[in-house]
Amino acid sequence: MTYVPFNKPYATGAELGYLEQAIAGGHLSGNGPFTRRCNAWLERRTSVAAALLTHSGTAALEMAAILAEIGPGDEVIMPSFTFVSTANAFVLRGAVPVFVDVRADTLNLDERVLEAAITERTRAVVPVHYAGVGCEMNVISALAARHGLLVIEDAAHGLGASWRGRPLGSLGHMAALSFHETKNVSCGEGGALLLSEHDRLRSAEVVHEKGTDRCRFLRGEVDKYTWEGIGSSYPPSEINAAFLWAQLEAAERINAERMRVWERYHEALAPLESGGLLRRPVVPPECAHNAHMYYVLVPDGRRDAFIEELDRREVNAVFHYVPLHSSPAGLRYGRASGELAVTDDLSGRLVRLPLWVGMDDVQVEHVVASVTEALERVPAGA
Repeated sequence: MTYVPFNKPYATGAELGYLEQAIAGGHLSGNGPFTRRCNAWLERRTSVAAALLTHSGTAALEMAAILAEIGPGDEVIMPSFTFVSTANAFVLRGAVPVFVDVRADTLNLDERVLEAAITERTRAVVPVHYAGVGCEMNVISALAARHGLLVIEDAAHGLGASWRGRPLGSLGHMAALSFHETKNVSCGEGGALLLSEHDRLRSAEVVHEKGTDRCRFLRGEVDKYTWEGIGSSYPPSEINAAFLWAQLEAAERINAERMRVWERYHEALAPLESGGLLRRPVVPPECAHNAHMYYVLVPDGRRDAFIEELDRREVNAVFHYVPLHSSPAGLRYGRASGELAVTDDLSGRLVRLPLWVGMDDVQVEHVVASVTEALERVPAGA
């Protein structure tokens, strides 16, 4: 049986042609024609006021932290079960990340514990849409409004997914997307900041262009550009944007192909869930996900041995986040609010299965068979 990798970056076939166009056009730095195409596509697709491509999802989060005017001593609430960039973006501004637990069903921020984490220092809440499944945004947004907080969505997993018919990334004041090679739509490294209101666009452009009003200069609104505030070099090159444009054009087809694999896993693994051997992902009816990942939760104490058994069968499965609240940097820079029992439990039991465009039926069936065999061979408490 051929080795099944966890991820295999997908190319549509149009990327090289667009790269050649970018090179021939002579504009290879940021904010060129392909960047403008991508920004416009994202604005249409997510129904936001403005989109700004960045060189990573991390960069988009850092921009959001600056635009939110987060500063030393401020607190920002987020789930502990997330990637380090969610916290780093705010720690870099001197803020304290306040880690809360996640829901046992979706693995998203548990909206029921949110209010208890709010203090007089709280400035923002960062819901993370895990696996492209939307958080309970009505409750989160209502609590944020009541306490005067900003909502900054970490929608790194979320392009093409929606919550109650609204695109992920359009539900808060700002949002960050990722186009890392493991994401549905990719340019190797890339991201985007989404703004729900035009009011922040002028400030966002300054932050995006190294703290200058260069965007206004390029539009002919001023005769020179100068330093106006803090910022950094956040745009991607036109090479990345050209590659990304090919992916965005094919986004619906890419998500449909991933959904085919996701649904086959979900159907085939149902008997194992019924038998109590694993738990499949939960997608609430109000959520339309994008098949960003397929994970299973195995019984406590069996994850590492389970992954090793899959590896012996030429299946590259991986675990996911180490909880931030118990990490060295999390203990140094942040604090936990309440007991994070669900996070501690699921983080040690979650396994992500291979899922990428181009997986054929034979490969999918091999993964399913390998999961079944590995669970049979791994004893409880292994």
